[in-house]
Amino acid sequence: MTSPQSKGIALVTGAAQGIGREIALRLADDGFDVAVNDIDSKAEALASVQKEIKAKGRKTSTTLLLADVSKEDQVEQIIGDVVKELGGLDVMVANAGICIWKSLLETTEEIWDRQFDVNAKGVFFCYKHAGRQMIKQGRGGRIIGASSVVGKQGFPSLAGYTATKFAVRGLTQAAAREFGPHKITVNAYAPGAIETPMLEYIDIANAESTGGKRGDLLEAGLKLTPLGYRGTPTEIASLVSYLASKEAHFITGQSISCNGGTFFD
Repeated sequence: MTSPQSKGIALVTGAAQGIGREIALRLADDGFDVAVNDIDSKAEALASVQKEIKAKGRKTSTTLLLADVSKEDQVEQIIGDVVKELGGLDVMVANAGICIWKSLLETTEEIWDRQFDVNAKGVFFCYKHAGRQMIKQGRGGRIIGASSVVGKQGFPSLAGYTATKFAVRGLTQAAAREFGPHKITVNAYAPGAIETPMLEYIDIANAESTGGKRGDLLEAGLKLTPLGYRGTPTEIASLVSYLASKEAHFITGQSISCNGGTFFD
């Protein structure tokens, strides 16, 4: 069951680092009991996040929820584990994702499929099984997925990644219409350049592919935003915090930009 004065039970995928980690900790600060997931190779970092959640006085799962979100049975299993141990599911944050920097002409079928498996199919599995559980509970809920600024405007050398993030937007809209009668909102966040390990990887990959130097892409990105600075995971976590709140009950089907003005909707 939920702990005293708990706002509910949340599950965040891809929570060992970066945006996912910050979202999990913010939801714990907000008063949710928070279960966290990531892949086997992130077990140590994930355990650290669990400790931080407990230190905030919130409940989390007693075991590590290690799973690959591209596998439906594993997604179903971790959601079942959360429900069994914590007493239900009120907020599902489908954050897990990967990015592979390749030009369109260099993108192989394997690279394309791998990104869609995690970024699109993984979100689909989270939406599906979280939605099923929330409908069963009959108390509404919040489902939140990870899109991107490149899910609103394409970017070179990120064709596959871009396509997955456009897919999340469409999936979010369809799920919002289907789950709405059950008082379940479905939204996505669409970050711009956020200081994470993924952004560092993209910067390095750009330098290697262009013969330039590290920092070139980051510097160019700053020129695209009127604010003149990059975001941090904290900004995305604050947006998710609101989308997960009771106050956000009238927002659904949206992929909300948080990009410093890099792209205007």
